[in-house]
Amino acid sequence: MKYSVAFASEVDSWKWAKRAEELGFHAAWFYDTQLLNPDIFVCMALAAHETSRIRLGTGVLIPSNRIEPVSANALASLNKLAPGRIDFGIGTGFTARRTMGQGAVPLKRTRQYVEVVRSMLAGEIVEWSDSDGPHKVKFLDPELGLINIHDEIPLWFSAFGPRSQQLTAELGAGWLNFFGLADPTDALNAMRSAWQQTGQDASTLQSNLFFLGAVLSGDQGVDEARLMSQGGPATSVLFHNLADEVGPMGGSNLRAGPLSNVLADYQKVHDGYEPADARYLQNHKGHLMYVRPDETHVTPELVKSATLSGTPEELVEHLRAIADAGYTQVTVQVVHGHEGALEDWAEVFDAV
Repeated sequence: MKYSVAFASEVDSWKWAKRAEELGFHAAWFYDTQLLNPDIFVCMALAAHETSRIRLGTGVLIPSNRIEPVSANALASLNKLAPGRIDFGIGTGFTARRTMGQGAVPLKRTRQYVEVVRSMLAGEIVEWSDSDGPHKVKFLDPELGLINIHDEIPLWFSAFGPRSQQLTAELGAGWLNFFGLADPTDALNAMRSAWQQTGQDASTLQSNLFFLGAVLSGDQGVDEARLMSQGGPATSVLFHNLADEVGPMGGSNLRAGPLSNVLADYQKVHDGYEPADARYLQNHKGHLMYVRPDETHVTPELVKSATLSGTPEELVEHLRAIADAGYTQVTVQVVHGHEGALEDWAEVFDAV
């Protein structure tokens, strides 16, 4: 199993990508969240320039954020800076669209987007549709060497539901999953089943489990602070998502139980966010970067139960189980201001 790192993209992320390279990490993945972080391609270009071995991936691009020729050009430009080290991760959109009050991009549209970008990166003429209808497009002068479409840029798809997992399999893409309340082994088994249903060999599936968490020391005060700062942002996002889904952007109901009680408390706070017709602006503030002062429902105990957190010995055991389940890569997100945790995770990964 390979070990990687992820960032809520910053212009300084290259420093930590470079350190991850020195520590032997396989890849660095960058989030595409335009209303929270700097532009993903600016951040990745800096990392591409400052590293020489570590892979660099979009984790993930959203089809609605850039037209296909622009994304293809950006990926080919990165591939010029870091030949053969670029990964094309894509999804239907969570943070990048929820922060604008939008839901996910339809899978049909996402497939079309992927097919156009891939065809352009293969040097083909492809039909691309804009608001005024279809047009044929291609890279006009790739032989000048200003971009790189010679070295392969593998495709990865962020897929949580059965239909998106089916599309992942049909595209022959690597699979990106995110650690949460659901059993990651069950999710992998579902993805493996979709993969095999398309006639592909289960052993060829590339699977990457993203997670947040904290390496605990045994000192209660230190550990509570680590849980809240390094794992807490993931637990906050769980409630950001649920608040959307049971609110005006969703409409579904959460089954009664301890989690629904905590959500109900947060929903009362959420209902006070302004402006009332755009509560998502406050709901997603700090997304995957920090726990807001009003998020009092996020406690160290809850964070520990909802993230991949524990002592080094406990984490080694968890990661070995994840490897045994069949994941080929795991990716830890290091949080803004706590990038030193990369050293702790490197020691854990070395011990697996």
